[in-house]
This record gives sequence, structure tokens and C-alpha cells, in this order.
Amino acid sequence: MISYIPITARKWREAMVEIRIEGNKAIFEVRGWDKLWSLRSQLQIPLSHIKGAHADPEPAMGWFQGLKIAGTDLPNIFRAGTFYQQGELVFWDVHEPENTIVIELEHERYKKLIIEVADPKQEVEKINGSVGGTRV
Repeated sequence: MISYIPITARKWREAMVEIRIEGNKAIFEVRGWDKLWSLRSQLQIPLSHIKGAHADPEPAMGWFQGLKIAGTDLPNIFRAGTFYQQGELVFWDVHEPENTIVIELEHERYKKLIIEVADPKQEVEKINGSVGGTRV
């Protein structure tokens, strides 16, 4: 018998993106099945290209918030991959919006990374502390 598990019952799964700072780079490691959904396993960004980070517990994940270029999108459920939004490329990897952070970039293919992490406050502090940034 197949049983239905609501999409919101995901507390058991690991964070979607793990962030580590190595030397002068931030490494964003996409975890689990999201490598398949986003068509990316890792992003490496020089710290000098990161303007700052902030938490965003209500990212725009609806029907008309960007054009999917490569990846997966189920409006208001999850979004993973490369999207064209407001004239810019944005990388998404979000299932649980309340754990979302936004990393603002410059001199990169993507203008923003909108990702889900285990502890948004801790990850924002880690990134902003590493780049000397503040909330963007």
C-alpha cells in the first residue's frame, strides 16, 4: 500500500545547501536529490564577489515569479535551479521557505543565490562575517 506523506513533513531531511568558507572562497554544496533537481552540485564564489546575505523567510515562489532556465519548479512547493528574474539570473534551492537566505553577488553569472539552509541566522552571520558585509 502506498501512503501519502505531505510535502511539508520534511523535517527529517538534511539541509538543502551546506555552506563552508575555504580560504578566499565560499563553497555552496547542494545536498541530496537537490543536485538532480537544480542541475548543480556545487557553487564556488570568491568572497570578494559576495555583497552580503540576509534571511528571507517568504521568498517569491509562486506561479509568475521568474522564468525557469534549467532546473525544477513546483510553484509554492519547491524551486531548484537557474531562473531569470527581473532581468537577472538567480540560483534557487528552496523547499522550506522559513529556512531561506539570499546571498547578493556581483561579477558573477548569478546575481543572487536564494537557498535553504539548516540555520539561516548562523549562515547569514558566517557569510557577512567573512565578507565584512551587512544585511543587504
